[in-house]
Amino acid sequence: MNRIAWLLIGCLFILVPSVWAATSRSGIVTVEVNLSAQKTGESARLWLPYPFSDRQQTIGDIRVNGDFADSGVYTDKIHGTPILYAEWPKEATSRKLSLSFRVERQEVRMTNLPEKEPQWNPADYAAYLQATSLGPIDGEVKKLAAQIVKGKKTVLAKAKAIYDWTVANMYRDPATRGCGKGDVCTLLRKPGGKCTDISSVYVALCRAAGVPAREVFGVRLGKKAEEDITTWQHCWVEFFLPGSGWVPVDPADVRKAILVEKLEPNDPKVQEYRDYFWAGLDPYRFAVASGRDLVLNPPQAGAPLNTFGYPYAEVGGQPLDFYDAKAFAYRIGYREK
Repeated sequence: MNRIAWLLIGCLFILVPSVWAATSRSGIVTVEVNLSAQKTGESARLWLPYPFSDRQQTIGDIRVNGDFADSGVYTDKIHGTPILYAEWPKEATSRKLSLSFRVERQEVRMTNLPEKEPQWNPADYAAYLQATSLGPIDGEVKKLAAQIVKGKKTVLAKAKAIYDWTVANMYRDPATRGCGKGDVCTLLRKPGGKCTDISSVYVALCRAAGVPAREVFGVRLGKKAEEDITTWQHCWVEFFLPGSGWVPVDPADVRKAILVEKLEPNDPKVQEYRDYFWAGLDPYRFAVASGRDLVLNPPQAGAPLNTFGYPYAEVGGQPLDFYDAKAFAYRIGYREK
């Protein structure tokens, strides 16, 4: 099966809310990287998203093995994203690393969100109200955001209006490579893309409207006992709701369902998806990172990373193409447990 087919399988994977019986999903995830076939006589460096526990997921039994010369767990200095780092010297002829861990992910259903808004200080969430290199919050983005939230006074009302607009106006483009770049200005001219694209438009519009928001990058967990999830990266969104904390939304999965199931706008299933992914997430995923324009830790030689949902490596100071898992030589597997 070719690379495009695998990308379609990973990014078109869909679960119908009406048949979700599980409220949690658990198993063992294994990330295997082999950079031995890359250019010899050059040092190699690898950065992997490192799993973390939070309210929605529990990570345990973490194991790291390999023939690297040095390694460590760090966080990036802006967003606090955990990073597993490893390096091999120039003379290394084998460059292998394996990361495995147990994950238990909970379904998220935040119902009865309070419409009355307590006082809050936007300065406390300044990092989530700023522009990024591909997500401006001025110009046309600010103008559009103002139109969408016109008459809306609260964070909740604004976030919901932007969610409804994003679902109604964006669409899923299967030809997009990986999860998409999230280039907001380009997407407003041609509103088709994948999960990072659709999520990034939502985040930029929220921030332009004064709603703190951030992308969350993760990987999907399959429903079978054992799955190859190498290309199952996914991106969703959280916005900050005063009095409630971070609230998840996933307009990209709504648009994915519409595409995969060939649904018409007035199909009752569309509203079912819209309702489910507003303040709700299925348990068949886990988060690995957040933030845009990342300077890794230790710093990479290349430019800041647009996103960090994929493994990243450099050989001789030159970055490898993380979208090409076959040439990069990594695999992510899932085993139910």
